[in-house]
Amino acid sequence: QVQLVESGGGLVQPGGSLRLSCVASGSIYVMGWYRQAPGKQRELVAQITRRSTPTYADSVKGRFTISRDNAKNTVYLQMNNLKSEDTAVYYCSAAFVLGTSDYWGQGTQVTVSS
Repeated sequence: QVQLVESGGGLVQPGGSLRLSCVASGSIYVMGWYRQAPGKQRELVAQITRRSTPTYADSVKGRFTISRDNAKNTVYLQMNNLKSEDTAVYYCSAAFVLGTSDYWGQGTQVTVSS
């Protein structure tokens, strides 16, 4: 069982930046971030393998950057040029296979509003 603890959410104005962090209780091949806006399904934002190969949703390419520190079992999501449509609860995820999720964090709220 892998436990995930997120931090870094909050309120930011459009065009602003936030950095999310997630610490895992153990090492796992894939770590990533999903998000869920009110009334919408949870969607993949970005994932990264232990070898630091990233994948991104088209909606965040060029604005978000995912990275990880394997020594600290930590994944980060740097979010720049935030838009109102990025408002959602962001969930850290961990998985054994790319494109899936086996473990979830508790979620952190990101609100983009003026």
